[in-house]
Amino acid sequence: MDLSTALGLLIGLIGIGYGMFREGGGPQAFIQDSAFMIVVGGTVGAVLISFPLRQVLLVPRAIQKSFFYREPISAAEIVEIFVRLADKARREGLLALEEEEESLPDPFLRKGVQLVVDGTEPELIRSVLEIDIELMQKRHTEATKVLEAAGGYAPTMGIIGTVMGLVGVLQRLEDPSELGHAVAVAFVATFYGILTANLFWLPLANKLKQRTEQEVLLRQLMLEGVMAVQSGENPRIIRSKLEGFLPPAARQAGPASTPAQTPAQPAEATRT
Repeated sequence: MDLSTALGLLIGLIGIGYGMFREGGGPQAFIQDSAFMIVVGGTVGAVLISFPLRQVLLVPRAIQKSFFYREPISAAEIVEIFVRLADKARREGLLALEEEEESLPDPFLRKGVQLVVDGTEPELIRSVLEIDIELMQKRHTEATKVLEAAGGYAPTMGIIGTVMGLVGVLQRLEDPSELGHAVAVAFVATFYGILTANLFWLPLANKLKQRTEQEVLLRQLMLEGVMAVQSGENPRIIRSKLEGFLPPAARQAGPASTPAQTPAQPAEATRT
């Protein structure tokens, strides 16, 4: 589970609940099923009008990904994989990488290595992998746009609910003793709209944006690694190049050299 998402939602709800008690109203004053249906139903309806059903159906999975997400492989692990692949390619040739394909933990990475093994031209390899990255980013953006739209519609639906409630209040002016309570109930819809937008829809959209940026960065790292292996670069140079994608702490934690590099170093010294 993504602790920051769950913890943020929990802290937000606790803070708002505490504010309810401190203001003396208590949570029961904010429980209005009609206001809730106006805001949620109106928001969902507006989203369905705005986007194709196929795109809207991406949202449940995207929300699940916001709460339950684990990177299949870290950037530091990817660097180590490419150092190992580069060393094997220099010693045994690019065709030897075919033995490594099944053990690679990411489909995008396996695809890149397969293109190298097949002898694909470097320009075509880069083009194919860049298209994959672009389409992945586009798919993720579709769900994010729906969540952002919901965050925009929800406060407006809350205002609509409040206006509807105030209309009802004005129709019962003959009983002044009930006016205060009726006005308070009318404003609950605005509360629901602002709450759902700023504690649910918009934060989840931002979390998905960050997830997409992380995945794009990992795939760009894989792309550069594939191109470096295909061009026959030295494993030490590949490590230095790919560690540019890592934060400084991860670079310092990584080993300066690996056993896999050792056989390749004399070969390079011989060439020079």
